[in-house]
Amino acid sequence: MSEVGIVMGSDSDLPVMAKAAEMLEKFGISYEVTVISAHRMPDVFFDYAKTAKEKGFKVIIAGAGGAAHLPGMCAAIFPLPVIGVPIHTKTLSGVDSLYSIVQMPSGIPVATVAIDGGANAGILAAKILAVSDPELLKKVEDYKESLKEGVMKKKTRIEEIGYKEYMATMNQK
Repeated sequence: MSEVGIVMGSDSDLPVMAKAAEMLEKFGISYEVTVISAHRMPDVFFDYAKTAKEKGFKVIIAGAGGAAHLPGMCAAIFPLPVIGVPIHTKTLSGVDSLYSIVQMPSGIPVATVAIDGGANAGILAAKILAVSDPELLKKVEDYKESLKEGVMKKKTRIEEIGYKEYMATMNQK
């Protein structure tokens, strides 16, 4: 049984949503990935959202661009947390997606991450699940510490060699 369902409206969303899957893998969380268009296949979508709890999902991460109804409709049907990932669009740079996901009516909340924020959606799902899983909480805490260590290394390096040399090495990467 998978703990997290990752669903997106189009396979073009996969590069963003794969980042959520990668974060879940890092934390050892089981997940399932699929593509379902809420607009083009409402019957399949409805069945997915209606049976998600029975499948063992504790969180759904739903990514969508444009009208971005997928996360909100998941939240309307699925009784547990839904994390919306607004996908960047050519027309309005993802602002349309962001507004569609974040502006849910009272009673139907969707936790929303940044435009193309698949990785943060995976981390947020891990934090939600860690509320009742001390082992997972330790992994989340360790991950956060690794972020600090990464920045501390950069801080030390800049202070050692100066910002100009540091910037020159950044441009070589």
